[in-house]
Amino acid sequence: MDAIVIENVTKHFRKSTIQRHTTFKTELIRWIRRQRRRPPPQNFIQSLNGVTLRIPQGTTIGFIGRNGAGKSTLLKIITGIYTPTSGKVEVNGRISALLDLGAGFHPDFSGRENILINGIILGMSRAEIRARMQTIIDFSELGDFIDEPVRTYSSGMYMRLAFSVATHVDPNILLIDEILAVGDEHFSRKSRAKMNEFKKTGKTIVLVTHDLSTVETWCDQAAWIDGGRIRSVGVPRDVVAQYRDAVELGEAAVANLTPDNPAVGATPTSPSGNGQAHFALHLKHVQLLDQVGREAPTLDPNHSLDVAIEFEASEALVDVGFTIRIYHSHGMQVFGTNSFIESVELPTPLPRAGVVRFTIERLGLPAGTYLMDVAAHNRAGVDYDSNRGVCSFKVSSKMQGTGVARPTHRWSVVSDSSDNVARNLE
Repeated sequence: MDAIVIENVTKHFRKSTIQRHTTFKTELIRWIRRQRRRPPPQNFIQSLNGVTLRIPQGTTIGFIGRNGAGKSTLLKIITGIYTPTSGKVEVNGRISALLDLGAGFHPDFSGRENILINGIILGMSRAEIRARMQTIIDFSELGDFIDEPVRTYSSGMYMRLAFSVATHVDPNILLIDEILAVGDEHFSRKSRAKMNEFKKTGKTIVLVTHDLSTVETWCDQAAWIDGGRIRSVGVPRDVVAQYRDAVELGEAAVANLTPDNPAVGATPTSPSGNGQAHFALHLKHVQLLDQVGREAPTLDPNHSLDVAIEFEASEALVDVGFTIRIYHSHGMQVFGTNSFIESVELPTPLPRAGVVRFTIERLGLPAGTYLMDVAAHNRAGVDYDSNRGVCSFKVSSKMQGTGVARPTHRWSVVSDSSDNVARNLE
C-alpha cells in the first residue's frame, strides 16, 4: 500500500503586481477606434506542473533541486496547507510535518501549551498528549523554558520543540523541510538517531534537503524536482549524479557564455535528434592503473591513480566531455569533475577511437572501498554513454583517520627554546 499518492498535481500562485482595472473613458475610446482588447498578461506563477508520484509505506525519500523548483510547495500540498490548483493527493496515515521554523506555534503561549495545541491539531486526544507530555519535554531538553512563551525562544529552541512534538505524536508519515539544518551538533545526532528509529519501525519519511550526501547515504529513493516537474525518481546515487551533472554543466555554460558564442548553455540537438545520444559514442573499457601502470585493485593513499577510458565513436563529434566520480561504498560521493568545468581542450573533432586518461597525482583517500562512475556526454548533459560503478578499488593504509579525504600533512612541536621538531606523516 502507498503512504502518499500524488496524481497530476498542478499549483498556481496569483501574481500580486498585475493591475487589471480600467476606466470607462479608456473602454469607450477603445470601442470607438474598434481596437481589440489586449489579452491580459499571465497573472499567475506556476510552482508545480503535473507532478505524479507514489511513495510506498516505509520508504524514506529525499526531494532535491534548486531553490524555487517547487519542493516545499509539494510538501505543503501533501500536508494540506495548500490545496492543488488541479490534480489530487491521497495520504494514508497520520501525518506530522516539520516545515517552516516554529510553524504552528503561538508565540504568546508557553512551550507546554503549544505541545497540547499541536497534539490536538495532529489528531491526538488530550489524554494521549498528557501521557506523552513529559517524554516530549525531556527529549527537547528545554528545561524550565518549557513554561515560558515561545516568542522568547532562540531558533535552536524552536527547532528542538518542533522536532520533539512532531516525532512523539506517533505519526505514520513524517515530512521534513530543511529544518534540521538548525541546531547544535548534539541535538542533530539525537534527531538523526530518532529518525533512524522511525525507519526501522517502518515509518514513511519525506525529506526536502540540499544536503546531497544525506540523500545518497540515508534515503531509499530520491526525486529531483526542476521547474515544477519531476525530472527523475529512483536510486538516490543515480538521481543525485544526474542533478550534479545538470548543476555543473549549467555553471560551466554560464562561465563560458560570450557574445561571440551565445549558444553555449542552450540545449543542442543531440545526434539522434530526440534527446538521446547513446549510439554516437561508446565507452568500451575503463581501467584503473597504479603509479607503475599496472591494474590497481588496491591503492595506497599517497600513490597516484590513472583512469584509462577507452572509447569508440560512430561519427566525428565536436561536443564531447568526460565525467569522473568517486564514491565511498556507503554511497557518499567523495570527488567528481568533468572536462567541461575544467576547460580541458579535447581534440576537435574527437578521434573515432582512442583512450582518455585522467590522472590523480595523489589519491589522498582514507582506507576503505570505493566505486567509480564514468560518463561521456555533450555540453548540455545528454549522455553518449555512462557506466555507474564501472570500477571498484580499495585503499589500504596503516594510518587511521576519519572523514572522506586524507590530505598531505605534518605534525610539529615547538619547544620552549624555539627548536622546531617536525615529523612528516605523509
